[in-house]
Amino acid sequence: MGAITRMSEKLERRGPDHSGTFSDGALGFGHRRLSIIDLSERSHQPMVDAELGLAVVFNGTIYNYPQLRDRLKEKGHHFFSNGDTEVILKAYREWGEDAPKHLHGMFAFAVWDMRAKTLFVARDRFGIKPLYWSLDGNRFRFASNTQALLAGGDVDKRIDPVALHFQYTLHAVIPAPRTILAGVRKLEPGHSMLIDGNSELAPKRYWELDATREPIARSEDEWVEAIHASLREAVRKRSEVADVPVGVLLSGGLDSSLLVALLAEAGVAGGLHTFTVGFEDQPEEKGNEFEYSDPVVAMYQPTHHKFMASNDEVLPRLPEAVDAMAEPMFGQDAVAFYLLSEQVSQHIKVVQSGQGADEVFGGYFWYPRMMAETEGSRLERFRKHYFDRDHDEFLRMVQPAYRGEDWTGQYIADRLADDQSSTFLDAVLKLDTTTLIVDDPVKRVDNMTMAWGLEARVPFLDHELVELAARCPPEIKLQSDGKHLLKRIARGIVPDTVIDRPKGYFPMPALKYVRGTFLEFMRDILDSQASRERGLFERNYIDMLLSAPEMHHTRILGSKLWHCALLELWLQRNVDGA
Repeated sequence: MGAITRMSEKLERRGPDHSGTFSDGALGFGHRRLSIIDLSERSHQPMVDAELGLAVVFNGTIYNYPQLRDRLKEKGHHFFSNGDTEVILKAYREWGEDAPKHLHGMFAFAVWDMRAKTLFVARDRFGIKPLYWSLDGNRFRFASNTQALLAGGDVDKRIDPVALHFQYTLHAVIPAPRTILAGVRKLEPGHSMLIDGNSELAPKRYWELDATREPIARSEDEWVEAIHASLREAVRKRSEVADVPVGVLLSGGLDSSLLVALLAEAGVAGGLHTFTVGFEDQPEEKGNEFEYSDPVVAMYQPTHHKFMASNDEVLPRLPEAVDAMAEPMFGQDAVAFYLLSEQVSQHIKVVQSGQGADEVFGGYFWYPRMMAETEGSRLERFRKHYFDRDHDEFLRMVQPAYRGEDWTGQYIADRLADDQSSTFLDAVLKLDTTTLIVDDPVKRVDNMTMAWGLEARVPFLDHELVELAARCPPEIKLQSDGKHLLKRIARGIVPDTVIDRPKGYFPMPALKYVRGTFLEFMRDILDSQASRERGLFERNYIDMLLSAPEMHHTRILGSKLWHCALLELWLQRNVDGA
């Protein structure tokens, strides 16, 4: 159990409320609990049901667990706890490998069958909750982050060249099952896997998004009404299914503002806690969006918490945020979410957040640009407006050992040829919703919030809402400069200044316009002995970025220098010496 203890220690911040272990022959479980539902010790984990011969460890929340509990009772099951964890045990005994199909929520779990000596693992439809694994000979290990697997020992820590190509073309998105490390893999969203006593792995897809048109077309008004009802229900469930208060991360954008409005519709805004963070301005960009969040606060009068962070505060804390990353993340708002989550966790344990709205409802500026392209293959139309670097630039950036084929291009071409998408843009939105979002904003928010024992719920990724929205014609979604349906729903319940504002992004300007102490910080990382000995980047490429960092941005406005510095810093802090 020594490895389980070491691994569990790396998950303590994700689950600060209780620690438990369980063993059965070749099987060992460790768990760290964040108590949200049924706060009693009856829902501690690992949870064992000797009568059923099953044991489970689980991360996440099952929003339909009360309804499933009633169904399972009707089938003869009896319960000793009042939470959602036990529902998974009973569901697995009742439905076997089909159990995940019945679960509505965000989850990663593992069930050990003491009689069959098999392990069953599953991950939710959008990968909101993580499940990493490694296989060393006949030894299978899994955990909620890479750091725990590394702490277990005997993991191949070499960089995966294919994953590296993804890392630098899709702004740090490495589609499952790969990660940047050759010996660490992750379960794909919407998949389960059965592992037998010989560590034979049998992955299985249990869900796929249908992005084709409905047989009978709906009018725009009908789409607005249907989406409004589905979103209202998604928000309600994520507010009510908890035995602790639920707040909102209020960025000042349409998405989080709409969450507050819908909670008010559900009658809960009065006691609601909302949270906003801001940073120092740069000449090119403001560092906060208080001018948009303040009117929402004025309209609904929640208990609001506003934080300001100076650059002097941000830079010393940045390595902490990198330590909390299960994989290296380029998003400039990672440290913003980390610092915000620290403050939020002092007041509350669960928040709703607006991730997913742009991908599901067509909010990003590159979508209309892609749709307007009339020449070239689907891959070429996508690459032109999305890839951080083309293949030729990647080859110039890395040293020969990491050069290979255009792996990202091949993968994206295959995904855009999807036969369950009616049009090119349907395929793009499906790819973004089911793959790209998983390993960019959704993973970022989960990692940064759970680093402070804070659970983030994402109602825009409610699978029933996404299934509905995926069948809506993109032409409707992209009206009004994107997110047309959400803007229509918001009109009258969200301030017009928020609805009609230009599209914004969670600001952290100092990581986008790199200068001063931030530039010196990145220079020190990339000039370090560890970086030079790693032999990953071509020095002339790094020198080019360092000489004029503000000249080198990606197509979606990320700093190429920050990308290189971040990966190197992550490797130094999380892998070297592990």
